[in-house]
Amino acid sequence: MGTILLIVNPVAGKLRARGALMDIVEVYSAAGLDLNLKLTQKRGHARELARGAKKEQYERVVCVGGDGTLNEVITGLIESGENIPLGYIPLGSTNDFAASMNLSRDVVQAARATLEGTPCPLDVGDFGGLRNFSYVASFGLFTAASYSAPQATKNVLGHLAYILEGIKDIVNIKSFHMRVEAGDECYEDDYMFGAVANSTSIGGIVRLDKDIVDMSDGLFEIMLIKKIRTPADLNTALVSIMNSDFNNKMFDFIHAPAATFTSDQPMSWSLDGEETNADSSIRITNLHNAITLMK
Repeated sequence: MGTILLIVNPVAGKLRARGALMDIVEVYSAAGLDLNLKLTQKRGHARELARGAKKEQYERVVCVGGDGTLNEVITGLIESGENIPLGYIPLGSTNDFAASMNLSRDVVQAARATLEGTPCPLDVGDFGGLRNFSYVASFGLFTAASYSAPQATKNVLGHLAYILEGIKDIVNIKSFHMRVEAGDECYEDDYMFGAVANSTSIGGIVRLDKDIVDMSDGLFEIMLIKKIRTPADLNTALVSIMNSDFNNKMFDFIHAPAATFTSDQPMSWSLDGEETNADSSIRITNLHNAITLMK
């Protein structure tokens, strides 16, 4: 194996990356591998580094950080046009992607898996040709929490921070009138939350049954929560989220390789927990087996 590019977000959840670096480096050193360690300096830096990985002749890219850092690395790799094997050592606040992939939270075990693991092809989301996402694009309730909760709060509370921020939104729920075209089906309603997911965990709050999620089948799991109008609606929605049971009047649940969302207004979305803006219409497409993860 040639040189490994290690992309590290030094301020990822609870600043764990800084304390874990020596353990991670020792794994690669013991294997006799050349390593080039790069600390991210700004938002978008991980994307830039990953985009140039093939040009710099790296044989493998390893991401150390949270879901947002991983999003940037995956986007950069796809933009490079090369399917360079990717390793991920999850050190973020929530780590939805790692939970879905059953990646170890132990840094030494995770580092070893980037070298000794099995190559696993994975789907990636394309957000209107603007950006990519590794596990979820979402809007509405709880979505704003993923980027409005201060980083310091996330570091202390983990995914509880998202829940607390979301609960504050319930007293003044905003909804979006939206038309969703997926496959041969069309859905139209007032929705307070929507997620296009390739994951069993969304924001550490919503869980999807692992039996219905295949992260390499070319399909998204699309969940839409309708506007809450009565206390009974609220109870139904909350109980359904806690029990991961979305077969009721408050939800539209869809499996599809792509979907077009048309709203009555421009919207803010969250891609893997990072805020992005979109026009009133956006098409989201599944890029089948676009990356190869070592796990």
